[in-house]
Amino acid sequence: MTNATTAAHVTSPYFARNQWYVAAYGTEIGRDLFTRTVCGESILFWRTGAGEVTAMADRCVHRRFPLSEKPSRLDGDTVVCGYHGFTYGADGVCVSVPGQKRVPRTARLATYAVKEQDSFVWVWIGDGDRADEGLIPRAPWLDSERYSTVYGMEPLAARYGLLVDNLLDLSHETYLHGGYIGTPEVAETPITTEVDDAAGVVHVSRHMDDAACPPFYAKSTGIEGRITRWQDIEYHAPCLYLLHSRIAPVGTPGPAADGSDPDAFHVEVVYAITPETEHTTHDFWAVARDFALGDEEVSAFLAQNNRTVVLQDVVALDRLETVIASEPEGTQELSINIDTGGLAARRILRRLVEEGAGTGTAAL
Repeated sequence: MTNATTAAHVTSPYFARNQWYVAAYGTEIGRDLFTRTVCGESILFWRTGAGEVTAMADRCVHRRFPLSEKPSRLDGDTVVCGYHGFTYGADGVCVSVPGQKRVPRTARLATYAVKEQDSFVWVWIGDGDRADEGLIPRAPWLDSERYSTVYGMEPLAARYGLLVDNLLDLSHETYLHGGYIGTPEVAETPITTEVDDAAGVVHVSRHMDDAACPPFYAKSTGIEGRITRWQDIEYHAPCLYLLHSRIAPVGTPGPAADGSDPDAFHVEVVYAITPETEHTTHDFWAVARDFALGDEEVSAFLAQNNRTVVLQDVVALDRLETVIASEPEGTQELSINIDTGGLAARRILRRLVEEGAGTGTAAL
């Protein structure tokens, strides 16, 4: 983990600070300068010669030139600003300035705590002294040899709270994703919701004993006929969403007491919901499966179909963002039973925002 330098950042009353967020897949970051904005903060990422990920503010201290912009470059384990040549080490400290031997004491960039785990690169947004790696939620399937995984990321021109709402209420699959993952039973089946406010975790479950098998699962598993379909959501505020999916032909026995379940197919759907700005979001998605391991045809099918589903959400949420942004302040909305998980998540997010910033919160 890179040591974090405590520095003054522009604090928005919308983002939950002192939290871990997914900034990238590990495969995105190498020996090229890479930038991504997280919670309104533009961050520069790169790997040292030893392969460690480092993260620092993507602005030179001299004239604020973005270090990710060419002709800025890496020189060994230092970053050379392409505007005036200020040079920084992996710890953010400036080691060279043009035209003089003395380097100003204040010539240093804010650095961020980072942790590479489960195929993700996590970054701590907030007070670096409070960055506890033990707080990072796990998604171990993404780099497990017992699973095959496809993944991607789509930009969302909508506030991140809308994606949280979307993923915690899967009844929309019936209508928005029909022909891919949606069937009538998803919307018809009641949910159960459990909330751990202290841990910031929301559980939403929907178990369908007899449901149509959507193409997403029929073509990837080879199941013919109706299925038992379980959807068990585990949302770790503010960033990580896990959907534990169990699919089996109707009549298949459930999991054994020891947790083994050899007669069913299991899919772990993972979303990292990372705010970019107050009205844009990084929508990371991954699908891990415990069947057809290494089958490239199945992987290509799931990657294409899941990206199609994600893009259907993107179109809907981008449109919803424009509607909400144009509404008068105080406009009311109606909530029903299927919204219990999403409402609990909203409550937790508001608390995290208030605890992190010490201010009121904008609408999530």
